[in-house]
Amino acid sequence: MPAAPGPPTAFGLVCPRLSDAGRPIGATVDGNERKKANAEPMTTETAPPFDPREAIRFLTETDPRLGELIGRSIEFQFEMDPMQSPYDALLEAIVYQSISGKAAKTIFERVKALSASGRSPSPEEILRLRKPALRRAGLSGAKIAAVKDLAQKTIEGIVPTLEQAHGMSDRELVEKLISVRGVGAWTVEMFLIFRLGRPDVLPIHDYGVLKGFALTYGKRKIPTPRELAKYGERWRPYRTVASWYMWRAVQLAGKDARKINKNSGKKKATPKKRGRPASRRRRA
Repeated sequence: MPAAPGPPTAFGLVCPRLSDAGRPIGATVDGNERKKANAEPMTTETAPPFDPREAIRFLTETDPRLGELIGRSIEFQFEMDPMQSPYDALLEAIVYQSISGKAAKTIFERVKALSASGRSPSPEEILRLRKPALRRAGLSGAKIAAVKDLAQKTIEGIVPTLEQAHGMSDRELVEKLISVRGVGAWTVEMFLIFRLGRPDVLPIHDYGVLKGFALTYGKRKIPTPRELAKYGERWRPYRTVASWYMWRAVQLAGKDARKINKNSGKKKATPKKRGRPASRRRRA
């Protein structure tokens, strides 16, 4: 899956979705939004399994520039769905890939309508559904192959249950889930953050995180994933929270976020020195 410009709509975030330009869709943060966000605390069912206040304290002390961003942004928050299984989350994520949130929501509703329960079709139902039915729902050929592979690997036990996932390390989950057709490391990272609430995930290929880093640290160009990974070592063990604030940095920047250019990673060729024409050289 290609790197996304910001946090995915499919994972139901509090942080607003970003456009392909790395710019937020909707209003920017103002005083009313900040008050509203702070007035609606997360419940124990939807709060991450770590202390966000401790994470913010650590990041502010470790990285003053990040601390400045935290100070002018809203309080860190996102709501998890503690009952959604890895299969359900990945099925939704596959449907949402590479299309707008509005279109994806419509398609996903059609897919759910194919289930007897009215919810996400079970793995068995997905395997029984014929391709024409899934095409009429709006899925491309590639996505049909992906959801059927997801269903098959879930039945085979390759895709873990939610209980099994909680007992696995980040690396183990990435290795397991990227074996599913159409599921890349970025999709798994979003699952780790927004479904399992893992505290130390840094999606180094996420365009929104990369652009937010450039904005926060006064860079003219977007860093390479390797550069972000190297700098992000200082954010351990709370790289998830730092990433969340990188998305907020893009939102706060608004139209100014467009001024940040992509880093091609190519070095400019050094012009060769031109000698005098052979006809004008002195003879030895």
